[in-house]
Amino acid sequence: MRRFVPATHSATSHAPIDGINITPLIDVMLVLLVMFIITLPATMHQIPIDLPQPGPDKALPRTMHRLEIARGGAVALDGARVSQAALAARLGTLAQDPQAMLVMKTDPQARYDTFVQTTATVKRAGITRLGFEGNAGMVE
Repeated sequence: MRRFVPATHSATSHAPIDGINITPLIDVMLVLLVMFIITLPATMHQIPIDLPQPGPDKALPRTMHRLEIARGGAVALDGARVSQAALAARLGTLAQDPQAMLVMKTDPQARYDTFVQTTATVKRAGITRLGFEGNAGMVE
């Protein structure tokens, strides 16, 4: 009968160790977990907006209304400065007009929370014909 004799590793032994070092794997998994924890709330913050779809009424003339958000947070509808409370009432009347279309223009230096509040006000007012004017031509 054979007896099992455990091998002893000495400092002079150069034999490879028969184990997998999983420390790098655990490090990578923890970094990925932290990245998901940090980025997930940012991806979940959304404001659903029903954008207009092209329809057969393209021949109808549209009345364009401009909603502008300035760098300091001031909101103006058709060139007249308006508060968030008054904006909801004025947008409610625009939503009733079938020819009205709202175009939003936001200064690139405006605060994001002002944009989110204004966009939420537009959605609550029932505006379905909405466009965004871009800042492609602006140079910083």
